[in-house]
Amino acid sequence: MKKNNTFLSDTRVEIEEPFYHLVPKTVRENLLYRQAIAKHLMKHPSAIGGLREACRLDMLFYVNTFVWTFDPRRPWLKKIPFVTYDYQDEAIRSILDVTRNGGDLLIKKSRDMGASWLCLMVYEWLWHFYSYNSFLIVARTAEGVDKPGDSKSLFWKVDFLHKHQPKWLMPAGFIKKKHRLSNHFENPENGSVIDGEATTTNVARGDRRTSILLDEFAGVPNGFHVLSSTRDATNSRIFNSTPQGTANAYYAMTLRPITQLRFHWTQHPLKNKGLYKSTEGELQLVDKEYEHEVDYEFVLDDRIRSPWYDLQCERAASLQEIAQELDIDFLGSGHQFFKAKIIEEVVQKYARSPLLTGDLEYERETGLPLEWRQNVNGRLSLWINLDGAGKPIIGNNQYVIGCDAAAGTGASNSVASIWHKVTKEKVGSYVNPMISPESFAGQAVALCRWLGNAFLIWETQGTGRQFGDRVIALDYLNCYFRRPEDQVSKKASDIPGWYPSKDNKLSLLGNYRQALETDNCLNRDELSLRESMEYMFTGDGSVEHVSTVVNREDPSGAKSQHGDRVIADALSWHVIKGERSQVIETVVPVSCASLAGRRQKRERSIRQSGSIFQFK
Repeated sequence: MKKNNTFLSDTRVEIEEPFYHLVPKTVRENLLYRQAIAKHLMKHPSAIGGLREACRLDMLFYVNTFVWTFDPRRPWLKKIPFVTYDYQDEAIRSILDVTRNGGDLLIKKSRDMGASWLCLMVYEWLWHFYSYNSFLIVARTAEGVDKPGDSKSLFWKVDFLHKHQPKWLMPAGFIKKKHRLSNHFENPENGSVIDGEATTTNVARGDRRTSILLDEFAGVPNGFHVLSSTRDATNSRIFNSTPQGTANAYYAMTLRPITQLRFHWTQHPLKNKGLYKSTEGELQLVDKEYEHEVDYEFVLDDRIRSPWYDLQCERAASLQEIAQELDIDFLGSGHQFFKAKIIEEVVQKYARSPLLTGDLEYERETGLPLEWRQNVNGRLSLWINLDGAGKPIIGNNQYVIGCDAAAGTGASNSVASIWHKVTKEKVGSYVNPMISPESFAGQAVALCRWLGNAFLIWETQGTGRQFGDRVIALDYLNCYFRRPEDQVSKKASDIPGWYPSKDNKLSLLGNYRQALETDNCLNRDELSLRESMEYMFTGDGSVEHVSTVVNREDPSGAKSQHGDRVIADALSWHVIKGERSQVIETVVPVSCASLAGRRQKRERSIRQSGSIFQFK
């Protein structure tokens, strides 16, 4: 079996190009070549059959000899012969391979790279010369599929291709009024069809197709429903799009092991003229032919650029537009909450590998720490040193631990983020996707006691409730208790943990973002910093991790990372910033003679003495 989810039949069709080498590839020479063929056929019409057979056998010969394209931006010669570039040849071969032999293909592209034309030409060639193919072209709107006179519509491009072909090359018996209907092309010679549909949640459901093109798929609403409805309809799907952030099914497909093509503007011979880059402010000319352009104002920002790219950046309305239309930047093309440039700067300045990695053993019934064990595969990473006995060098109540509890099924991480209140520095991180909320609470309480009565805060939504119940059952009361965020007094309630709402989550993450941007805090955890770039503004003005938006739409319920590290960091910062750091000890009144009362008394004794370590 071939990799990348390609379906293989026993009769795999190989791609041959016996005539392509005969075609001139400069526009002028190609025009003369086409003219010479037309003159030859006028004198020798018997050669038509041979040319048709050459077109059937060799798609690149067909395209470069008989296909025209259209560009109204050109000052002259707006109808031009389609003379493919090298990157387009490779793309045609890949598209043709999955279309004929099965498999999904994802195309990531800068704007205006000809990807839609290439996909349509592959479908048209197979429709034109091979029997009983059935293709479906899907766009976001009905107008995007087929709108007469609108060059943006996909069917208009196929009409243009047919309009500018010699009549002898069109299928025998093709009558436009009969075989070119709305959203439909039929080849009466061989029974092949091309149909079009606008995107709906049930597009192609119950259908059977040779291949389906999903054009500009990043902008399709309900994309996961479209994935579901098209999966069984065909063995071949082509997802073609520029990025539109990460909160969509198109981005989710980029993370899957399928064949992917990347059409970056630097591959285009007209756009990469004068290509240059810089490293730490030092200019490096990639295109040596432009060395004479000494008066050009180069932009030295450590990125690959060209005069064409510089002009497009000047014309762009925003950095988001540049990321989406030019850079194939999925994070930058969305409405990022944490600014990618700033996070990258923080990573470069502060991110470091942990000094120590291991596990903290603890007593399961009481949450008391037992022993630190160094282990390269451990769950606990530390950016602080321990003493000779494997104990942290601490003072009482110097640390805060923010926690985000998951279900323990492996779908997302349970995270404990350890920060020092005085230095405002992240010093530790515990990450485990397979621990239950109750067990995670025991681990967190053990960490708190190990670090000298650290202050504990956690998100109470979902599994956070189970986590919090266990924390209280372990008699750990140096923790955050809920209070109304919208009232002046903000008096603590008797409900432990931080409860998220749309507004206070925005405030929580906003305060943490500001601290990172202004160097008020120091986070050396690269994984957590990079995870922050996956937080996006949603349509209602709230902020969520991209997986939350994607999973809300995904009917399969599949999950990945949820930004858990970032929430844990932001909760720790919420305490350090001064929102809530004092100890609450008498929230739940109990009798001194009860078991809970005796545990509270023992807890107070431990805090007062500072003796929190119990080792085997």
